[in-house]
Amino acid sequence: MIEQKRKRSQFKSLLILGVIWLLGALCDRIWLTLDRSTPGWDQADYLTGTLNYWQALQNPQWLNPEWWQGLWLLSSKIPPLTYILTAFVQNIFGTGPDEASLVMLLFSAILLGSVYGLGKVLFGESIGLWAAGLCQLFPALYQFRLTFLLDYPLAAVVTLSFFCLTAWRSTLTGVGVQGCRGVGEKTTLHPPIFPSLLWAVIFGLSFGMAVMVKQTALLFLLTPIVWVGVGALKNRHWGRLAQLLGSFCVSLLVFGSWYRTNWLFILTSGKRATIDSAIAEGDAPLNTLQAWTYYWQQLPYQISLPLLLIPIFCLLLHWGLSSKDSKTKNFPTPYTSHLIWLTVFLVGAYLLSSLNMNKDSRYVLPYLPVLSVVFAYGLTRFSNMRGQRIRWGTVGLAVILMLLNLFPLGGFIGGWFTHALSPSAQYFPDMKQELPHTQVISEIIQTEPYLRSTLGVLPSTEAINQHNFNYYGALRNFQVYGRQVGTRKNFVDKDVRSLEWFLTKTGNQGSVPKTQSTTVNTVEKGGDFQLRKSWKLPDDSVLKLYHHKIPTIEVKPVTGTGQTPAKITLSKVIVPEQAPPGVPVPVIYEWSGSWDELQHGLVILTWRHLTPVGTKGVASPHPTPHSSLSWIHDHGIAMGNLHSGDKKPEGTFQVTERLAMLPTPDLVPGTYSLEAIYLNRKSGESYPIQVPNITLQIAPQAIAQPAPELDLLTQLRTLGARLPQGAKVIDRIFDEVGRINQYDPTQDYLVQARLTLEYRLQNFTPEPALAYSLALANVLQRRVDGAIASLQQVTQLDRENPYAYAYLAFVQLYNWEPKAAQKSLEPGLAKNPTLQELNILSGVATLMQGNLIKAWQTFQTVYSMQRSSTL
Repeated sequence: MIEQKRKRSQFKSLLILGVIWLLGALCDRIWLTLDRSTPGWDQADYLTGTLNYWQALQNPQWLNPEWWQGLWLLSSKIPPLTYILTAFVQNIFGTGPDEASLVMLLFSAILLGSVYGLGKVLFGESIGLWAAGLCQLFPALYQFRLTFLLDYPLAAVVTLSFFCLTAWRSTLTGVGVQGCRGVGEKTTLHPPIFPSLLWAVIFGLSFGMAVMVKQTALLFLLTPIVWVGVGALKNRHWGRLAQLLGSFCVSLLVFGSWYRTNWLFILTSGKRATIDSAIAEGDAPLNTLQAWTYYWQQLPYQISLPLLLIPIFCLLLHWGLSSKDSKTKNFPTPYTSHLIWLTVFLVGAYLLSSLNMNKDSRYVLPYLPVLSVVFAYGLTRFSNMRGQRIRWGTVGLAVILMLLNLFPLGGFIGGWFTHALSPSAQYFPDMKQELPHTQVISEIIQTEPYLRSTLGVLPSTEAINQHNFNYYGALRNFQVYGRQVGTRKNFVDKDVRSLEWFLTKTGNQGSVPKTQSTTVNTVEKGGDFQLRKSWKLPDDSVLKLYHHKIPTIEVKPVTGTGQTPAKITLSKVIVPEQAPPGVPVPVIYEWSGSWDELQHGLVILTWRHLTPVGTKGVASPHPTPHSSLSWIHDHGIAMGNLHSGDKKPEGTFQVTERLAMLPTPDLVPGTYSLEAIYLNRKSGESYPIQVPNITLQIAPQAIAQPAPELDLLTQLRTLGARLPQGAKVIDRIFDEVGRINQYDPTQDYLVQARLTLEYRLQNFTPEPALAYSLALANVLQRRVDGAIASLQQVTQLDRENPYAYAYLAFVQLYNWEPKAAQKSLEPGLAKNPTLQELNILSGVATLMQGNLIKAWQTFQTVYSMQRSSTL
């Protein structure tokens, strides 16, 4: 009988919890239906991430390690759990901002269920339900349910993890209670749902999920985990400690692969995300009181004054009355340990979040659900009629404030009312005219239907920025990418010369540097671009779309040719009669063939001095290029930018490329002709291509002709050839790589470079410069095995260069191979034992192998070297 009554009570509680979730879901969907706003910077960036995973999961290869590697590389800074879950949601309901936001209903269910479970485990079902209700009414929580950011999902999974940790701890200490509503009620112990070992496994899974949503989950969960661990160690509860350690082993199965793949990028981007962002945004430094009171000052805005003050007042009044009635004058509540446990979480989360220099009120969202449990405990301290009126009156007032904050229902009086009781919490849907993002993307696709395009977005406002144009381009089958360029003075000319499309705007430009105005003037008045279309925006500013007058790549179908040829043909090559060495030379290639052959086609192009070649116009059977007698211009046809759109084109197509190539500075003067080989990147098939009778005279006295910007593969090979110079050029190389990565958002140029360089190194006489370039391409793609193999080849071709061994050891350390790295460093240290970079890597390798004493000695040696060099 008692068991049946308990089950009925539990079913009733779950039903109430479901109603709480459903009411919140209906409110959210109504708001989103009314809202016509465009995603801002972060929202659009995260939404694009969901589409990247949605695309990758269309054809999963669960047993293929390379597929998993590629999956984890889709998001290098942000853990991808939210992206993956949203990808599954969009696979069911379709793609788009509103469809993607449906995942918030899932996280809302997780949050409410976790808060309910936390309240039930510590204080009883009633408090769990009240806490869940309060979570629906906190302004900070219902605002971020409506915004596609990671903070609300993080709050949900952190609360889930803390609930699981609490439930596991309760099974070991026997503190679970049921039925607490007011003062004087007896504590009723009930058996745990799961045994402690199973709860430990569940906690491990939930903790893994939390850090797979965002790394900052650790700021909220670290303190209670350490509290439990230290307690178990202090009391010699070895079984409990073993379960806790075992739970982390379980969590490692969840997050280990992604963090292992991206750990170096996470470390290097951490400074930008915290210190650099804090300085840029003017956040208070940690040595000021403001830095430590910032989040305390945000509480009234995050919770609203009624939900903040009334529960605290009830709690203080309850404690005061209890203390007055107690003979011992001590704290009489039987739930002291539960409140201390919640306080440990809250204080630890607050202090660690405050320690983060980069502050925003949304960054502490995960501790609000736990705070709701404390406030629910305070509201339920009085079980009489007056207590019920206080509870329901407070919740009723919070509901009215929520509706007035979310919908423009109250007019002037409602605005004054919400400003007084729930300040800075109004979040109305934008019901104005939609912005022309989709029209801009459609115009680009209509102009270049067979190409993937990169749009340079020069303004950066919340509504008009590179991220949301990138997102709307991704919605169109990833055919248009938006990027912010023209922000650095020394890159302006290269940025303008490297892109075909630019977007400018009159009026407010948003968060852009001063250099941006120079880029705008260059695009609008430089003469190389023409205005394609313009749109008037709701703020009376004008959005302008510019296109290059002479496109770098042109693709058009060829009609009347009959059967589609099986092989690629090169029908035209146009170059100047003469050109000096070491200077970019304009060149036009005209290719024809089937869509598949063109799209998958790489061309191995060698401009060779006529003396050493074999058959003119056809690749020599055993080519042996030399840097003083030849140069190369390998690349993908159409620079790899052919895009099939929604349906693969049929028939024959012609691709015209207007590029620039770079003859090496040490070329022997004379006449050079072209040799061409076709390489299919998909099948690996290769065959020679008949070349038109064309020659180019290299003469030092020749006048250089105007040329386009060098293609990205040529730029990459030029950067790779500088790697033998070592540490002094590394920063500059990666600075340039960051620039050219903007022009090819898919980084397909790296794939083209890798495949063409591999072909050359296997079929031509290997050259150190090409091997270094291949290693750079592999490193930039984070293909660890390929990078190690190419760097091992570098050490064979450039044996006397100690930096070759340093590069190899660095990649091996990145791949957690310290022993192999130590062995790779030995030849380099033998050649130059005083090179600091080699000694630092040696110290790291030694440290990773656990030899602390030798590592310390090595670092002491490095320190001595540095002091000697500065004296």
